[in-house]
Amino acid sequence: MTYKITLKPRAEREAMIAKRLEASDEFGETIYDFRSGSFTPKVISLPIDVPVYRMENCRTFSAQQTEIAREGLAKDFFEKGQELTTAQQAQHEILAKLAKQGTESVTPIISVLEKDGQRETILITSTGVVINGNRRLAAMRELKTRKDGAVDERFTNIKCAVLPPDVTRDEIDDIEADLQARPQTKLDYDWIGDARLIRRQVGKGRSTKEVADRLRRSKPDIENVLQALDEADLYLSEWVKKPGEYDLLQDGQQIFGDLPKAIAKKDVNLQNASRAIAWSIYENRDKISGRVYRLNAAFGKLAPKVLEILDERLELPFNDDEDLVDDDDFAIDIDDDGISKDYTPIIDALRDADGNDDRIMTLIDACETAIELDKGEKNEEAALKTLAQVNSKVTGIDISAAGTSTLPAILKQIGSIRKNLDKIETTVKARQQGGASDTEGEE
Repeated sequence: MTYKITLKPRAEREAMIAKRLEASDEFGETIYDFRSGSFTPKVISLPIDVPVYRMENCRTFSAQQTEIAREGLAKDFFEKGQELTTAQQAQHEILAKLAKQGTESVTPIISVLEKDGQRETILITSTGVVINGNRRLAAMRELKTRKDGAVDERFTNIKCAVLPPDVTRDEIDDIEADLQARPQTKLDYDWIGDARLIRRQVGKGRSTKEVADRLRRSKPDIENVLQALDEADLYLSEWVKKPGEYDLLQDGQQIFGDLPKAIAKKDVNLQNASRAIAWSIYENRDKISGRVYRLNAAFGKLAPKVLEILDERLELPFNDDEDLVDDDDFAIDIDDDGISKDYTPIIDALRDADGNDDRIMTLIDACETAIELDKGEKNEEAALKTLAQVNSKVTGIDISAAGTSTLPAILKQIGSIRKNLDKIETTVKARQQGGASDTEGEE
C-alpha cells in the first residue's frame, strides 16, 4: 500500500528541528566548496513523517513534467506545491517508483534499505526540506509498514544532517550539482534530469566552462548536453505535439546527443530534414533490427543521400520549383553548400507516417541503403534494382492528369532523363565489350 503523506506545518517542523539541533552533539559528513570553505552539519533524529520532499529536484524533473502534461495539471503544480499535501503525495509516488528501479549492476535502493536499514544521513534544510536523500526517504516510508501490516521500527525515525538556517536557493542548487558530480551518484539521474541540472547552473549566469569545472566534466560535454536538451524540447513540442512529456525520451540519450553535431554545419532546410529523419528513426526504433545508433549517419553526413532516395521512392506531390533546374543539373548534388533545397514534402511525408508501416519501412530501407553505398558494399544487383524502381515510376506516370503549365517542364525532365540513360547505356555496353575481350583472351 502506498504511503500516505501527512504534512506537518512548516513552523512546527522548524521548531522541532531547531530544538533537536541545540541538543545534538553528533556531526555528519563535511560539505566542501560551501561559502568559500566547508561546513560540517549537525545530525539529528526526526520522525519519518516530518521531512518534506524538495520539488526542485532534477532527478524527478522528467517525471514531474510528464505528470503535468498527461494529467492536465497547472504548470507550477510541483514548483508551488512544496507545502501542499497533494503535490507532496504526487512527488512521493514518483520517488517511490524511482527507488524501486535498478540495473544489472545497481541494486534498487529500496532493496538495499530493506536489507540494511538506513546507513547514510539525509540532508535537509532547517525547515525539513530534503536536499539529498529524497528517494531514500520515499523508500523508507514505503518500508515502514511491512506487508503483514506490522511496523518496521527501523524506519519510524530517521537520521538527518541539517544545513544552516540561512542557506540560499543558489547554494542548495550548488550542493545538488556537487553531489551529482560524484562518480558514485552520477547514475542516479536520467539524462533529462542531468541536462536540467546543467541548464539551471548556466541559468545563474555561469559560463559552460565554470559549470563543467563544478561538475568535473568537459566543456564540450556540457555544451552538447544543453544542445541535446534543446533538440529534445523541439521534438516534443514540434514533432509529437506533447511538450513536457519527457518520459517519452528516456531511450533517447544517444540519438538526441548525436543530433546537434550531426546538423551543425548544414543549412536550415537540411537541418530540418535531418531532424525529421532522426525523429522518425527514434519513434520507430522498435521496427529497426540491431542497435538504433547504427543509423546515426543517416541523419548526419548521409542525410542528403537518404533524402534523395526518399524523394525517388515516396509518392510525393510535384514541386514546381524543380522546373527551374537546367538540363545538365537534373541530378542535383544536394551536398553542394550553395544549394538550399526545400525538403518540406519529405518532412511532411515522414511526419504523417505514424501508423503507415510502408512509409516507415521505406525510410529505414533508405537509411540502410545510403549507409551501404557509403561503405562501398553495393551488391551486384543494386544497379538493376534501382533501374527497375525507376522504370516502375516512369511506367506509372499519367500525363493525362498533368497540368498544361507543367508540360514544358515535363519535356525538359524527359530530355534530362534520356541523356542520363544514354550515358548509362554507353557505360554498360563498354563493360560488356570489355568483358567479352577479356574472356576471348583466356586460355
